[in-house]
Amino acid sequence: MDRRTFGKKLTTAAITTSLPFLGLSHTEHSMESECSRKLIKPKRLKPGDTIGLVTPAGPITEEQLKKTITNIEGLGFNVEFNERRVLARNGYLAGSDLARADEVNLMFANPDIDGIWCIRGGYGVARMLDMLNYKVIRQNPKVLIGYSDITALHQAIYKKTGLVCFHGPVGASTFTDYTTKHVKNIITNPQENYTIEYAGENADKEDDVYRSYVIKEGIAEGTLIGGNLTLAASLVGTPYDVSYDDKLVFLEDIGEKPYRIDRMLTQMLLAGKFNKVKGVILGVFYNCEAKEGDNSLSLDDMLIDRFNCLNVPIIYGMSFGHIDNQFTLPLGIYARLNTADKTITLLESSVI
Repeated sequence: MDRRTFGKKLTTAAITTSLPFLGLSHTEHSMESECSRKLIKPKRLKPGDTIGLVTPAGPITEEQLKKTITNIEGLGFNVEFNERRVLARNGYLAGSDLARADEVNLMFANPDIDGIWCIRGGYGVARMLDMLNYKVIRQNPKVLIGYSDITALHQAIYKKTGLVCFHGPVGASTFTDYTTKHVKNIITNPQENYTIEYAGENADKEDDVYRSYVIKEGIAEGTLIGGNLTLAASLVGTPYDVSYDDKLVFLEDIGEKPYRIDRMLTQMLLAGKFNKVKGVILGVFYNCEAKEGDNSLSLDDMLIDRFNCLNVPIIYGMSFGHIDNQFTLPLGIYARLNTADKTITLLESSVI
């Protein structure tokens, strides 16, 4: 990697050395968990705005960092990051829990940062949730984008602050025309009645993984909430679990066998998570099929079996998840699902 590339992008290093750790005390954390929050929409991003790059989960390579810089600058934004921090490596983590939490806290606290983009997912966000400064985040609302393990960060911040967060491509994703179109429209252009259509690019692929089908047909409206199934299930029973009541719940996953997805959905069903949902939107569960010869239900049969008890619109195969052509879905925004048209319409703006 050309080290000169980073000469203009390391001012956060100085901030890191000059500000104290911004985490919550246990007392503050307990108080936050009991508070209900009204919805907070971040300011829209504009060309020339500065995006802070963070690695709150798994470690990244220099190639992933270079790809992220290219992607974000290609959207018309400037980038800023602490090179040593984002390239830190501690086994399957991008550094210590404290360092990763402090990175997020500092990006929210820094007035020169307009938005925050996670470079990748992986594992580790849940380990640092009690180290985040939700007061600072609430007082400095910014666009925060990512998916996969970043679901834990989205849920925690939404639960504790009411801030709209964005389930969208990580910095190192492949930014196809479809992905770029929707992420730019949603984070830069405040608008109501914005319809996200199923990606025709996915439908045109011969790979059966991109199939789409309706489990329960219909039209439903509710507040969008969700993300990666594994992370959503893992947060049940914690202070960072979010209510699914009156929500349009969207879920996706990758690399999980049908019985493991069955187990997670069953746990959530038994916990009453889906009792009052308005609808369920399932993305592409990539590489989640049983292998030939396995003594297993198919992914489709299992999903239909688990969700058949719900009398709400449910669709599988919508364009989000660990795929190239993907939606950007704002957590906390009121929306409409239409299973016949395979569309999600945002009924209010996601940014101000």
